[in-house]
Amino acid sequence: MWMPNRGGCKKALFILLPVLSVFVLEAAAWAAASSVSANASPAIAVPEVAAPSASRGAAGAPPLVLDELIGEALEHNPGLAAYKFKAEADERRIPQQKSLPDPMVSVGYQNEGWDRYSFGDRQMSMWNFAASQTFPYPGKLGLKGKVAESRAASDMESWEAMRLRVVRQVKDLYYDLFYYYKGLDIIAARRGLFTQMENAALARYSSGLAPQEEVILAQTEKYTLLEKQQTLDQKIKAAEAKLNSVLGRPVAGPLGKPGQTEYVLDAGTSAPLIQAALSNSPDIRADAEMVEGARAGVELAKKQYYPDFTVTGQVSKRAGDFMDIWSLTTAVNVPLFYRTKQREGVKEAEALQRAAEANLEAARLSLSSEIENYFAIQQTAGNLMKLYREGLVPKTYQDFEAALSGYVTGKVPALTAIDRLKTLLDFEFRYWEQFVERQKALASVEAITGKTGWIRLRAANGPGGI
Repeated sequence: MWMPNRGGCKKALFILLPVLSVFVLEAAAWAAASSVSANASPAIAVPEVAAPSASRGAAGAPPLVLDELIGEALEHNPGLAAYKFKAEADERRIPQQKSLPDPMVSVGYQNEGWDRYSFGDRQMSMWNFAASQTFPYPGKLGLKGKVAESRAASDMESWEAMRLRVVRQVKDLYYDLFYYYKGLDIIAARRGLFTQMENAALARYSSGLAPQEEVILAQTEKYTLLEKQQTLDQKIKAAEAKLNSVLGRPVAGPLGKPGQTEYVLDAGTSAPLIQAALSNSPDIRADAEMVEGARAGVELAKKQYYPDFTVTGQVSKRAGDFMDIWSLTTAVNVPLFYRTKQREGVKEAEALQRAAEANLEAARLSLSSEIENYFAIQQTAGNLMKLYREGLVPKTYQDFEAALSGYVTGKVPALTAIDRLKTLLDFEFRYWEQFVERQKALASVEAITGKTGWIRLRAANGPGGI
């Protein structure tokens, strides 16, 4: 049997001792990483980050329900009420424009001579009673009424457009709040990973395998998490104040935490959405009514070439032996200055008609462009959500776990593990950011197209989370 000599034994021990030392130190590091190290230096210890206030809204008020908020806003929003009252005022203007001008009544006395009151004694002394009525040229009143009707109809459509915009405002603010609360939920869920990273750094530092800078770096990331939490709390307060304003509530009133309400689009292309917008958009209909009113205004301006008639009846009352006198006269205005009045009035009305037509065409092009934009936003957001949900988030989580294990064993730098964790957090925030962008885009599409059935509420148990 072979027996090693003394020199060979010394050489083998020289090789094995460092390996055994490293093994013992690594085992101590793994044991320390499983719990918070009690041997860490007080100079390095960091106060525990407070748990994010993810249930902040639920503590002061019941959870927010989107449909209930929309109904409340449509009933109490002061800006919407102003549009409604303006539309009602324009409806009241229609019968006014169709009515004849007010008649004129006059009473006067005519006396003959200056020396005394001579009524009944002299022939030319009399009391005069007169009434007059102006009759516009046939067709003028009807055209005035048509102009007023078009304006009232346009204001009613503008009110409906405002209703849809209020719904969009409520949805936008609702989803802003949802995103901020979801951010707090993400922070609450991932605090443990940051704590694991800190504990691993403390364990390696306690075992002499890592410098103090790695512990400070891990603890700094926990402070960064606290900063993000405080920022989200501030944004929640601002969004709640804006939402209360839209709802017609006091801006400081308590609001609950919004739930995950998800809408989906059943259109594969933007073409049917554009067609629906051009057919159903209240803004388009409002501009179309303004065009009709402008056309009636042109016809009314042309009617101004024709005179109006004023009929006056008068009775002169005399006393004594003198008989009463009556008279009936008709006055006609003569458009003598038609070159600077009536003709310029027609040109003005024609210019207003062209402006109304141009506004209508611009509105159609603008709505088509907006539909294309919002359709692309919701489509891209859906693709990105799938990418985050099925690829980036789970893969990055696995990458972080591998990096953390490698850091504990000294195979991966601390900065690499921290970067993986920050990337995971960033991808989770981006997922819900795209979710909110998609819902806002669909809310904008609905505000343009109206209730056309292309957008529906997804079932509560449907996909949409990570």
